[in-house]
Order: sequence, then structure tokens, then C-alpha cells
Amino acid sequence: MFLPVIMAGGSGTRLWPVSREHYPKQFCSLVGDGTMLQQTVGRLSGLDRQEPLLICNEEHRFLAAEQLRLAGIENSPLILEPVGRNTAPAIALAAIEATRDGSDPLLLVMPADHLIQDIAAFHAGLAKAEALAGEGRLVTFGIVPKTPETGFGYIRRGAPLGSEGFSVAGFEEKPDLATAKAYLAAGDCYWNSGMFMFRASAYLDEMRKHAPAILQACEQAMAHPQTDSQFIRPDRAAFEACPSDSIDYAVMEKTERAAVVPLDAGWNDIGSWSAIWDAMDKDAAELVKASEERH
Repeated sequence: MFLPVIMAGGSGTRLWPVSREHYPKQFCSLVGDGTMLQQTVGRLSGLDRQEPLLICNEEHRFLAAEQLRLAGIENSPLILEPVGRNTAPAIALAAIEATRDGSDPLLLVMPADHLIQDIAAFHAGLAKAEALAGEGRLVTFGIVPKTPETGFGYIRRGAPLGSEGFSVAGFEEKPDLATAKAYLAAGDCYWNSGMFMFRASAYLDEMRKHAPAILQACEQAMAHPQTDSQFIRPDRAAFEACPSDSIDYAVMEKTERAAVVPLDAGWNDIGSWSAIWDAMDKDAAELVKASEERH
């Protein structure tokens, strides 16, 4: 069993005017049925999991709670970030909250604004990640690349870890086109999906080792959070003092416990209007079918 941690704090500025500061893309219906957040929750159906823990901005709390309710999830806890401090602190807040009662669950960390079309392949990848995370690994999901994409960071795989995945040989920055073509030809590099699985204590241990200032600020912010129904509010002053950093830079590029599970599941980060076009169901004439038209 694992605890889904859904990160829904993005500002959504890349898909303006549909996605806006007060109504970012994770709360919009862009491709398929339901909003991006509702689809994220829906793809967890049938899995042995706890109710999700969601992280979002304070101003989006009622919007997020209502969309979860419409997805069949009542009273799921929501951690409300008073300010944005990137993914490493956000996940630390979730890990601290998840261990507050003395438990130590596996955390499945997912952005709320990604598309995954092959649910069976996604579930198979989760099973592999659970096995590795259960051994103390910090697992990231590497998207099997189809094109020499220059807009994503890459993960280079290392030695096999049984049949579940690979150690991580390195993380590569967004490449130029020639480098991206070389990655694609080599066959040992994956797009960095921004999805992770690890035990809560394993993440906190690596934070303590590699990003102690972030962890200390998050622990102070969560020492006495304000709770209001399902909403959990970290201390504003403590969290404002937290350094801002991504989980990749703060932890994954430094830890010796990183693993990657390849994922070929129709993933798309829906980061641009062209990405939405690519993801839409089209007929032979490249016209979007009426069921996926958006106005």
C-alpha cells in the first residue's frame, strides 16, 4: 500500500488564457474527460493505496477540495502552501505529515497536471517502483523517449536492479537538439517525468543529509500547523524562510539511493498548446474529434 501525494501548486501560466493564476491547468479540463486533477486521482483506481494527500496553494483550497469531492474523495487532507518554494520543500511537508502518527508509508509523488494514457502500463510501473522503494530506494520514473526532445531533462540509467529498474548513472540538463538525438540513439536515457516513489523516512533521511536547511525549515513549519477541517496550514513565517529548490537538485542528483523505472505509458506533461494538440484524439485528416473539442 502507498500514499499518493499529489502536487497541485503550479501557476499554470504556460497555457494562458485557459489556464490562469487563479485557475491553473491542473483544475482545467483540457484532454479527455474531467480535469487534470480528477484524471490524476482516477488513474489510481483499483490500486492498494491510501486516500491521497494533496498539496496546493492557499487560494486554490476550495477549488481543489471540490474537484476531489467530485472525483469521489471526501475529506482528503490538503496541505496549503503559504508561498511557493518548489518541489523539494513541498514533498518534505507531505513526508512530515505522513509520518506524524508514527507510520512510514511509501509515497507516490505525482504532479496533478500530467496526462497518462496507458493506465495498465502505468500500474505495472508502479508495481516495479514499489518493490524498489520498499528496499529503501528513491525511485524516479523515466519516460521512454519517442523523439529528441529538448524541453525535458534526462535521466541516464546505470546498472540493472533486478527486473524492476536501474540505478541512476546521472541526471542531464535540458539538451540541445544534437545532444537529444544522441540520447535517443543511445537508448539509455529517459525523460525526467517529475514522478517519484520512496518511503517517507528515506526521503527525510536524504533531505537531512543533502538539504538540511530545507528540512529544518519544513520541520519548523509543520511543528504546530493550523488545521481547519481537511486543510493543513504550515507556519507561514517558517516556510517563507525555507530555501527554494527542486527535488532533483536538492536530493535526487546527490543521493546514492536513486533508481529509475522506465515508463512507456503515453505520458505528456501538457506543458504547451502543441502538447495538447499532440495528445488529442484525431481522425485521419488530423481533425480533433468532437468529443475532445474545448471551447
